Parts: sequence; structure tokens; C-alpha cells
Amino acid sequence: MRTIAGVLLAGAASAALSAGAPAAPQKLHGNNFFTNCRFSHVSTDDPIVHPRMPGRSHSHTFFGNVSTDAYSTRASLLAARTTCSARGDTAAYWVPTLFVNGRELRPAKAQFYYVLRGYRELHPFPPGLRIVAGDASSIRPQSTRVTYWACGGPGVHARVSSTAPTCGVIRAHPKGIFKPCTTCAPRRLPVRNVKTFLEVHVDFPDCWDGTRLDSPDHKSHMAYSRNYRCPTSHPVKVPLIRTTIRYPIVDGSAVTLASGGQFSAHADFLNAWDQRTLAKLVAACFADRPCDPRARR
Repeated sequence: MRTIAGVLLAGAASAALSAGAPAAPQKLHGNNFFTNCRFSHVSTDDPIVHPRMPGRSHSHTFFGNVSTDAYSTRASLLAARTTCSARGDTAAYWVPTLFVNGRELRPAKAQFYYVLRGYRELHPFPPGLRIVAGDASSIRPQSTRVTYWACGGPGVHARVSSTAPTCGVIRAHPKGIFKPCTTCAPRRLPVRNVKTFLEVHVDFPDCWDGTRLDSPDHKSHMAYSRNYRCPTSHPVKVPLIRTTIRYPIVDGSAVTLASGGQFSAHADFLNAWDQRTLAKLVAACFADRPCDPRARR
């Protein structure tokens, strides 16, 4: 009996020590991937804000799924073609159309960069999830955590701006740090001339409430993480989509968005990925395994 009691006491002491020991810090991990999606079409439809109401919206520029219109559903999108480079990406992406002196300007490039970073779990978007990022009615600068303008080019990490800047040729070194040519100082690092173009950036929220695929304002079912940690109200961590739309101009002074001015930048996403492909990508990227979305599966 004394032997059994000794074993039990030792086990209890060990458990108490384990309970009192500090937990190992959680590790932030995960890879990222991107999908480039060519311009598809322009229309005044919006299947999230004005579903089944064709022509009700301001003008939008669409990427990815070629069939997106006011009547689009996940099922209809899955049956259509896409302009995206990632295999299985038949999702719909759209932004307000950009005008220069009142004339529509089509973008030269659209990139959707999926950031798959987190601590414990990362989940693929649920099928049919609908998200609007940014404020289409804003008349003042929005948070740069959500949207901003910049000058972009090959290997350039540009400064952010709340209004459309004037871009042009800059001198950049391999780390992407640059100064305008008029103020360049001699550098030890090699530099090169890079032509930059006007870009608008929109970041989507990366935390989901776990139940709703949409909400009345198309935003409150989602939330932004802080240092990749989600709030308790939106506990499900999903990929963060960083949207970059590049336009073939350098002067942003005469630019307006169809939603009004230069402060109303926003972007919409309707998840119509092949769900099995998306789930495999998310699992592989989060586990730090190779996750090239262009590879055949």
C-alpha cells in the first residue's frame, strides 16, 4: 500500500509541476502563394451587394471568373472559365472601375497574394464565402491596413499613399529600397533604373466568425487579425488576400474611382475555388511544404 501511495504521490507531484510549467511559445509559420488573374470584363453588376439586380451598382472591373454577373452563385462560377493562373481558382474578384479624366482605364495586372500565416490552425475559406474589403462610400483616407495607393514595379517596395501618387522611373537596389532619381545619392549597393506604375492595394480580413457566409453589411462576419491572431468574436483563421491592381499610367492626379474620388477603394471576393484544391493548398502552405498553385494535382 505504501508503494502504491508513493507512486500516486509522485505522479501527482509530476502533474502539478507540468501544470505550473510555462507553455511552449506558439510558433508563427506558413508559406504564401499568389494567383495572377487577367482582366475579364467591366459591368455595373455586383453579386454581393446587389444580387439579382443587374445594372444597380457603380461600374466594376472583374478578374478571374469570366461569368461573374448579378446572378452569380458558387455553382454558376464553378461551371465557368477563369483568367487566373492558379489551378482550381474559379473565384470571382472585382474592384471599382478606375477612370482618368472621365475615361475608363483597364488594368495591366492584377495579383491576389494569399498570405497563409498563423500560429495553431489555418482553414480554407468555406465554399461560397462572400467578402467586401474597404469602404465604397469613404470620403476620407481609409486605414492603410485595409487599402492604399502606391507606385509599383519589378522588385520595388513602394511607399504607401492615401491618394494616387505620380510615379515614374526610380533607382532601386535588390532589396527594393529606393529614392526618386532627382534625389538619389551615391550607394555602395548596385542600383538599377526601374519604371513604376500606379497601383491600388486592398487587404481582405483574415478572421471568420465560423458560421455566416455573408452578413447584411458584407463585412461583420469577418475581422482583421492582429499579428495573425484572431479576436474571440471571429476565431477561425483563414488566408489573408492581398490585392494589387496595377494600371498602365504614371500620373495619378486625374484618377477617380467609379465609387467616388480616390478614398473609396475596395474589393470584393466570392469564393468559388475548387474547394478540394484550395484545402490542399492551405494545408501544404501552412505546414511549410511546397504549395505552388500552378502545379498539376
